[in-house]
Amino acid sequence: MYGNKQFVEDMEYISNAEFIPWDKFNKKTVLITGATGLIGYTLVNSLVYTNKKRGLNLKILALVRDMDRARERFKDIDGDTALEYVLGTVEKLPEIAEKVDYIVHGASRTASKTFVNEPVETILTALKGTENLLELAKAKKVSGMVYLSSMEVYGYPEKGHKVTEDEIGALSPLDIRNSYPISKIQCESLCFAYAKEYGVPAMSARLTQTFGPGVNYNDGRIFAEFARCVIEKRDIVLKTKGETERSYLYTADAATAILTVLLKGKSGQAYNAANEDTYCSIAQMAEMVAKQGGIKVRYDIQDEAGNGYPKALYMDLDTEKLKTLGWHRGGGTLFGNDV
Repeated sequence: MYGNKQFVEDMEYISNAEFIPWDKFNKKTVLITGATGLIGYTLVNSLVYTNKKRGLNLKILALVRDMDRARERFKDIDGDTALEYVLGTVEKLPEIAEKVDYIVHGASRTASKTFVNEPVETILTALKGTENLLELAKAKKVSGMVYLSSMEVYGYPEKGHKVTEDEIGALSPLDIRNSYPISKIQCESLCFAYAKEYGVPAMSARLTQTFGPGVNYNDGRIFAEFARCVIEKRDIVLKTKGETERSYLYTADAATAILTVLLKGKSGQAYNAANEDTYCSIAQMAEMVAKQGGIKVRYDIQDEAGNGYPKALYMDLDTEKLKTLGWHRGGGTLFGNDV
């Protein structure tokens, strides 16, 4: 990735973000779960990069399930003295002897089909993992912890409604796919409870769908399929009408948002993170990508619920609360358009 000009520019952008109080990381230790995922990968790389650039004497602990996969994933920075791997899972968190000053908890099941086919595991991974991280945060007396939540906690807002952090959607526990958003809501509630009862400075970042350099080629999300179609010169085939509307977020901006909340957020609070300028429907995105990529869009409408697809939703996130912390988006391009 360090041969990728865009990725290097992203690392520079993040390390130069002056609204992040980098000095708070001086001689500190940050634990990141979900480290090999897209957001975790961006965070780990950006912290290693910034540590070297700013001389922070920072240590990054990356919790990973598979050591070989982790070393391959981080081959560009593997061996950097600031990076240390912790082998284990959030469900069975290994003992961590080192001091831990900050935690970013990003480990989660993310594939829609998994929510339908493995709802028990989806729920228990979320709940057990978050409890374990909060207990660790409590024991280590951390200065900050951010739980990576999701826009899906809002359920199905009305079209044209701007969604703020003080509203949560009504989600039926009898809809199997809701194993994911309901468990996210419960984990946020757990973070709030630990903040109020034990004084753990835990916060939630409600991220919209995020992508950028580092996405696995076989990623199952819709934006990755669109990108593959362009690369492979295949027409985009939509299995729904593509009515869902949402905003998106570039990986570098997701990283700066999370770090801003971690260092400047208020304990027990939740913050939306999105690029509001990207708000569009899936069908509109498909047509835009197809036009730029010289391919076409075709429709093969299928049963949504049976395939794990969520119902059409209109998720226009309001990010003013995050902006009050000084955050603003500024990096990268999505599908070739400045966003």
